[in-house]
Amino acid sequence: MILALYEHPHGVETTGGNLAVYDLERNAASFGAASVPGPAWVWKLAEESEADAKLAAPVELDRTTRWLLRCDRVDFPPGGVAYRHTHPGPGIRCLLHGSISIESGGETLVYRAGEPWFESGPQPVRAIASESEETAFVRAMVIPRRWAGKRTISYVDPADEDKPKLQRATVFFDEAIDL
Repeated sequence: MILALYEHPHGVETTGGNLAVYDLERNAASFGAASVPGPAWVWKLAEESEADAKLAAPVELDRTTRWLLRCDRVDFPPGGVAYRHTHPGPGIRCLLHGSISIESGGETLVYRAGEPWFESGPQPVRAIASESEETAFVRAMVIPRRWAGKRTISYVDPADEDKPKLQRATVFFDEAIDL
């Protein structure tokens, strides 16, 4: 399977399927069928991606597991940190504003507004937001259904669980998908 992110600067109309549609002007997300008159991002889980994908990544999904598509937004104050952590499934994030440094797999990459990145889920990640401005991203993740309505972050170092968390996640939806 492929998880792909598409950018639609002049709006989009979708008819359904395993899609997350994010309306950038309204800060709202829909699953499947949606109509957005202005700029939108669309995450699609499919057998293959189209050529115009902003980012596409292969995802290994066990077809005996029941999955859901989660779309949420994560906001950081200046200097916010998400300590080394994992998630129960893969996802593509796209930065709304600010900048964020992502440490994973022995490398560090910095993302700016409008730039996407892929996280596999089990690969540990550390995120460090801009020191001087608020930072936020929207993501779509494919996770096992047992995670519906639950926080998915799991800290690599158990001591990090007790540290103050400055980031805030807002879940737009958890929707069951069929593969």
